[in-house]
Amino acid sequence: MKTILTTGSNGLLGQKLTEKILAEGRVKLVATSKGTNRYQVKDGYEYAEMDILDAVQVRRVIERYSPDAIVHTAAMTNVDICEANKALCRQLNVGAVQTLILICEEKNIQLIHLSTDFVFDGANGPYKEEDAVNPVSYYGESKVLAEELLKNSKANWAILRTILVYGISSDMSRSNIVLWAKEALEKASPINVVNDQWRMPTLAEDLAEACLLAVEKNAKGIYHVSGKDYMSIADLVRKVAEFWNLDQSFINEISSTSLNQTAKRPVRTGFVLDKTVKDLDYCPHSFEEGLAILDQQMKKDN
Repeated sequence: MKTILTTGSNGLLGQKLTEKILAEGRVKLVATSKGTNRYQVKDGYEYAEMDILDAVQVRRVIERYSPDAIVHTAAMTNVDICEANKALCRQLNVGAVQTLILICEEKNIQLIHLSTDFVFDGANGPYKEEDAVNPVSYYGESKVLAEELLKNSKANWAILRTILVYGISSDMSRSNIVLWAKEALEKASPINVVNDQWRMPTLAEDLAEACLLAVEKNAKGIYHVSGKDYMSIADLVRKVAEFWNLDQSFINEISSTSLNQTAKRPVRTGFVLDKTVKDLDYCPHSFEEGLAILDQQMKKDN
């Protein structure tokens, strides 16, 4: 049985990987994150504190556990903060990847790296894996730089690009668009939602499954991983309102330009999933199925 080491295990995807591995037992897990373990179940796997900016600590932890594969989920993903603090963004999204590449090359460890639809400019999505990248934000640029490091390395690597990940787990450090919309509309709070950006939202469980499939099938190269449904952000929020029977009159549709965000967003992303479906047997849920899974999880936790 393979041993997987995950970075960023306290994040949403990191927690979903822990949950899935504990439930299915397909691999052994070493979960790592900065600070203490926030996942509610502490048994059945190893946990090690690991700051991905501390190259000495990263090497020490990896050498201690000798994993077969590393699933690198840790990153700086707030697009506006990345734009405002480019130096830290570069350290976290590029420098940390370089550290992992060097160790993986040396130890012959498979490296699964999470990337983003923001590597594209959004002029003509949905995109295939081989389409030309052209980021419009520094976040997107940092992820392109990391991808280039991997492509030019001797490591056994796979890049999983994803889009707008949503889901719920215990002790989450940040929200996501589905939870944000649901919570605001439940409080009858008016929300501004852009109607001129299109995405394919990704259920965190689907992305976790794709990560495990990539390890099990020893995937190499770039794979696009998202949900199967293509929609505008405004449509997404309306679907959330519809699913939970919330008042849509509080949804105020606006254009992206009126938001005055620090970083530019691509207009139309979305992915062509054919390669990932064919090579990895990836089978994503529909958006409605994803919302139903979230609903069940929320009922179970209450």
